[in-house]
Amino acid sequence: MNLIRRLSIPLLVVACTAVPVWWAFPDGLSLARSLGIVLGWAGCGLLLASLFLMLRETWLAPWLGGLERMYHWHHRIGVAAYLLLLAHPLALAADAWMDSPQLAWQILFPAPQLWPIWLGWLALFLLMLGLAATFAQRLAYRSWRRLHFVLGIGVLCGLLHLFLLGIDGPVLPLLALCVLLLGWRLLGEDSARTARPYLVRAAVHVTDDVLEIALSPLARPIAASAGQFVLVAFFSGAGFRGCGEFHPFTVSAVDADGDLRIAVKALGDCTRRMQLIAPGVPARVHGPFGSFLADRPVARQLWLAGGIGITPFLALLRSSRLVQPTTLLYLYRSTADAAFVDELQALAAADPKLALYTLATGDEAPNLELLLAEAGALVTGQECYFCGPPGMLAAARRTLLKRGTSPRQIHFESFGFR
Repeated sequence: MNLIRRLSIPLLVVACTAVPVWWAFPDGLSLARSLGIVLGWAGCGLLLASLFLMLRETWLAPWLGGLERMYHWHHRIGVAAYLLLLAHPLALAADAWMDSPQLAWQILFPAPQLWPIWLGWLALFLLMLGLAATFAQRLAYRSWRRLHFVLGIGVLCGLLHLFLLGIDGPVLPLLALCVLLLGWRLLGEDSARTARPYLVRAAVHVTDDVLEIALSPLARPIAASAGQFVLVAFFSGAGFRGCGEFHPFTVSAVDADGDLRIAVKALGDCTRRMQLIAPGVPARVHGPFGSFLADRPVARQLWLAGGIGITPFLALLRSSRLVQPTTLLYLYRSTADAAFVDELQALAAADPKLALYTLATGDEAPNLELLLAEAGALVTGQECYFCGPPGMLAAARRTLLKRGTSPRQIHFESFGFR
């Protein structure tokens, strides 16, 4: 990642926070009241930056370091914004306490007629609900999506709170921008209006719970390449009731006629339902995203795949022959879970630069240091690419760093975001 893309999100955060704080910076007020005002406007700026980072635009994601990086910052900026906004009324109440404890209690527990203050507390409560849903990993996707949308309502309540208090300087532009961002995400991206129409051409089971789906474009096809991923939503048709929800899937192949292939593993309610999909089902595809496996140097490489994480490597092997010596270590739970293993063995037999190692690890966490050593993969100076479960990625990274691999030589792809 170059320096401009590395700094793009921090610069965005600083700009969104500094502008409202600079406009509203207090003069001649007490320390506690000044702190309360600064905390409030800084929280508003962070919320605006967080809303901007939830957009899923193919032109925007590369400039900000990729969709996963954007979501990573989106979550953490949202938490920081909530903490600043929660401290905002506490600082104002602390300032009022010295002169009038009654006024301080009205800030913390406002009277029924004080609607502007009630709206502020309602905004904080809705933000808290939305953030709780963000970190509830076991929450069903539909429930998470409904609760996460509460965050947007909380943002609008907070801006209305400012407007009713008579603070109308940058509030109206902020309100308009927040409504625009929320509306674009809801009406444009989540409703599939910005995605391209596709049709399921074929669906083939490669294991009991992994299905490879071929998608044919109904308009201009998406220009995806090996290692990238797309967001796909399937709808009802041909005896299939689709979820209509966008989920990320790595492209497993890009065919010459513009067809895309994706591998779907049954991991949740929606992906389990996809295992019954049939040709003729309509779909919408948004993307492509990601730069995994792009611009690889001509140096010895180590690829480590866990389970369905084999798909980006498979896509690259399907698209072209290797130009550098490559070791591919493919781990799966059992032989029944070994998706595409026969094809990989055939590809390895035809390409002398590819050394393939496959292993069924069972239910226990594998000893990655031992496995990498047995595969001859612990070679200093090679480029390392990982794709699979987060626990495996973390363990492999620790092993290689301990063996002297530079952090810049470790690249990984995961989909630990919603």
